[in-house]
Parts: sequence; C-alpha cells; structure tokens
Amino acid sequence: MHANHDLNIGVYRFSVLDKDGATRLDQFLAGQLHGCSRSLARQIIELGGVHLDGRRVRKCGMLVTPGQHIQVFVDGFPLQSFALDPEQILYRDKHLLVINKPAGIPSQPIPSRYRGTIYAALQQLLKSEKLGQYQPSIGMVQRLDRDTSGVMVFSIHPAAHKPLTQAFSQRAVGKRYLALVSGEVPDATGQFKSYLARRRSTNRMVSVARGGRYAETLYRRVQTFGIASLVEIELITGRSHQIRAHFGEAGHPLLGDAAYGGPSEINELVLPRQMLHAWQLKLQHPINKNVMRFTAELPEDFKKLLLYFGGELERYS
Repeated sequence: MHANHDLNIGVYRFSVLDKDGATRLDQFLAGQLHGCSRSLARQIIELGGVHLDGRRVRKCGMLVTPGQHIQVFVDGFPLQSFALDPEQILYRDKHLLVINKPAGIPSQPIPSRYRGTIYAALQQLLKSEKLGQYQPSIGMVQRLDRDTSGVMVFSIHPAAHKPLTQAFSQRAVGKRYLALVSGEVPDATGQFKSYLARRRSTNRMVSVARGGRYAETLYRRVQTFGIASLVEIELITGRSHQIRAHFGEAGHPLLGDAAYGGPSEINELVLPRQMLHAWQLKLQHPINKNVMRFTAELPEDFKKLLLYFGGELERYS
C-alpha cells in the first residue's frame, strides 16, 4: 500500500530565509518541495508529518518566519487518516476497548503521521461520544508493529490504566500469535531465549551476549508446506520485534519480513508485509477481575496465503 504522490520516502529539511518573509506553511512547502502541490502540502501537514523547530504542527495557515527550521517526514504510505470500523471493535465497556488492528496502520504517532494511527483513531472515537462524568483517556500498554495485524487492548478509563499496565509488565497476559515463516520448521515445538538489543546501524533487534533485554518465545508448528510453515507462538515476554528477530536468527524469517531476511515474494506471489497476526489475548479485567479471552479473525491477505499453500483455515475462522 503506497501513497499516490511523487514524493520520495525520506526526511526533507528547510530553513526559512529572509527573502521568504512571513509565509503560510502550506504555501512555503509547495514552493520548496519538488512535485508538491499546495493541496498535497496540506494533506501532509494535517496528517502530522511537518515539524517546525522540532515540534509537530498541523495548521496549514500558520505563518512561518525567517530563522525557523522545518522538517517534513514522508513515509510512502497513503496520506488519508484512519477511522476505526465498528467491525474492528472486538469488545468495549467503560474501562476497556479491544480491537482487531488492521495491517499497515501504525499503533502510535510517529514523526511522519499523527492522524492515520490507531492512537489518533481511538482519540477521535472517544471524543465523538458522550461518556458521562469522566474524561476518557487512552492507556496504551501494548504495541503492534505497523504491518502486524490482530488483537490490541487499551484502557480507556483512568481507573484501568495502572492495573492493566501492571498485568502486562508482570507477564500476567496470555499472548498468542500466528505466523507464516520461511522453510520447514523441523521441531513440533520449540523455544527461543535470548537478550535482545537494537542495532543502531540497521534499527533491527539482535540477540546479544550482554546489555540486551531478556526475551522468551515459545512456538508450536501447526502445519508445514515445505517452502513455508504455519506456527502458533506464545510470547512470554513482549520485546520489540521479538518474534521477527527470533525466527530470523533461527533461519526461518517471517514471510514478507525483508528487514529480518524474509522473502518479499514466493512463486511470484508478492508478500506486502510480514505475515504475523496477534491471534489471541487472554487477560483479567483490570476492574472486575473476570478472565477474558479475545480472538481476532485472520485478515484476508493471511487467509489467501494460507489457502495458497493448502493450509487449513477452519480452526482460525
């Protein structure tokens, strides 16, 4: 999924000069960015991809003046904002909101966008509702990568923030994922344990001898298709890119996960994202303490690939 404009992915930097005078932000960007119309500049500003002197700004008509510095972040994805579809909401009460996150949408604001994220969509949803005497707020205890789909839970009431955060930090939440990985996974069950750290040069997580954070991943091979395998994964810890790093290092990178060595196509079938889905989440309700289990149906691209390999969908439908 790519944007329908000609701007290359990257960060563009500009300084407002004396000759520019006081100029509207959208007008300034249209004059500076090659191939950028004023309407395109407005879209980027409104999405949240423009930063003035280090702070995000979202007002197209604000005046920029000599001496100010502007950064424009372009990530190559569509410039539309994202709104939650009612069908993507798996559960909702006064304290919790659980969704089936679509692939391709960032969980939280990033330099290139504020609107167009799950967080902003939740803000918009709560803002549009009358929720009685309390002011709704979003507690974000869980994050999924942009291209990972599946179950995400949020606390939406101040009373739920702390207990839900504690449940995740104390590993009292059951997290199961489904992944399509490269090659034939040899063992019916397995476990990865390592210390993961981010390698700055590549922005990838790697296992290190010292200085990393402990990461533990359990898996069960569900089906193997020779060139790929379907695995069910239980996360004991919740480190950034944990599943992707562990399977990549084991020689079975996720299909579509080029960053960790996975193929971008199989038999000329293009894989637009890493094939990772947060399938189930089991937790205790932060207020009434009831045990709850949520399941997110597989997205169409995952189903299509599984059917292509001759996999069985019944269990996950």
